[in-house]
Amino acid sequence: MSSVHHRTATVDSHEIFYREAGPADAPTIVLLHGYPTSSFMFRGLIPLLADDYHVIAPDHLGFGHSDAPLADEFTYTFDALAELTSGLLDQLNLDRYALYVQDYGAPIGWRLALRHPERISALVTQNGNGYEDGFVESFWNDVWAYGANPGPDTEPAVRAALSFEAIRWQYVHGVPDPSLVSPDTWEHDFALVSREGNDEVQLALFRDYRNNRPLYPLLHEFLRTSGVPVLAVWGRNDEIFGPAGARAFARDAEDAEVHLVDGGHFLLESHLDVVAGYLRGFLGRVLA
Repeated sequence: MSSVHHRTATVDSHEIFYREAGPADAPTIVLLHGYPTSSFMFRGLIPLLADDYHVIAPDHLGFGHSDAPLADEFTYTFDALAELTSGLLDQLNLDRYALYVQDYGAPIGWRLALRHPERISALVTQNGNGYEDGFVESFWNDVWAYGANPGPDTEPAVRAALSFEAIRWQYVHGVPDPSLVSPDTWEHDFALVSREGNDEVQLALFRDYRNNRPLYPLLHEFLRTSGVPVLAVWGRNDEIFGPAGARAFARDAEDAEVHLVDGGHFLLESHLDVVAGYLRGFLGRVLA
């Protein structure tokens, strides 16, 4: 089994942490994590890929082991996080790679693909939304209201998402056997979100999320015209990004491969081997 290295790089004066494994001359796959986690979510997947692929998994600024400047020291937007990720990949001299995106990783990954479409060898989305179809209204209505009119009337509903119980819910809802999900996951994430000032970082990104939606038509055009292979492997019981969001990729991506698995938002925690099997089979076919 390949060793996993834990490294940092300075990008635009910020220390960005990333995990790296596998042969440097093998096809590269970049793993982009979601909220409220970090590259920690890929700790089980990386060793299952690293024998055959060069794996890079960064922590976004404000998450995990990367720098987390306060919200009045850095303007947290998905544009800014994508810019830092692009800068990291440039430093690592990566000019061709597959993307695996989940949750927040999706809008960051879409920006990378639209900025440098020639670099993308394949797209894998695991509960990473790219269509209006995917939004579950009961979750997102409060986010849209806060983004449109931030203030004391709309903030409490989204601030509640930073609580211990809300983070635990993200991991266990929709999982038929919640005992498969280690409490280390939500304990780890809650500790990092609870760092002084990090709440304002997360609120800034909640406010900015609505600015991802105008990218969707551009993403769909990219999928139609590029021919990039797409795998959507999705926890079908996710109450944040519903299964319609997975099926929608088949509208624009030719021969998109879609798998709905009996799990939730953080599918790797309960169905690691299932996801890894689909992923290795897909990458083996399209990158051969």
